[in-house]
Amino acid sequence: MKPPEQVKQELVRQWLARADEDLETAKFLFDSESYFFTAICFHCLQAAEKYFKAFLTRLQIEFPKTHDLGLLLSIIASADPSLAASLSEVAVLNPYGVEIRYPGDAPEITREDAEEAIGLATRVKEAICLALAGKT
Repeated sequence: MKPPEQVKQELVRQWLARADEDLETAKFLFDSESYFFTAICFHCLQAAEKYFKAFLTRLQIEFPKTHDLGLLLSIIASADPSLAASLSEVAVLNPYGVEIRYPGDAPEITREDAEEAIGLATRVKEAICLALAGKT
């Protein structure tokens, strides 16, 4: 049986790997000059969500099954208010989780929206990785 710390580290590594996969998928689609801007933004939301969950897992803070970045940030704020505050603007990615995935009232997603989403997800990655490095 693995020690609890080793199990936790492995789970954090898995969250980070999945987040990296989402972010790299978004970048690949963007760099391929595709017009799949909705998919790019969705993967950016997913990446940010998984980076947040990696951080919470490392601190052993429970979180609900949710795509709501604002909610996850509020949970992160309980442990690291400055980290949460520095990333508060990424909550603008929330609509990319569900609202834009279905036809209807959602606005058209542009290349500029996709570029902004990649920038925000990248900021989350950098901040979370830096915070995790300080928690080891």
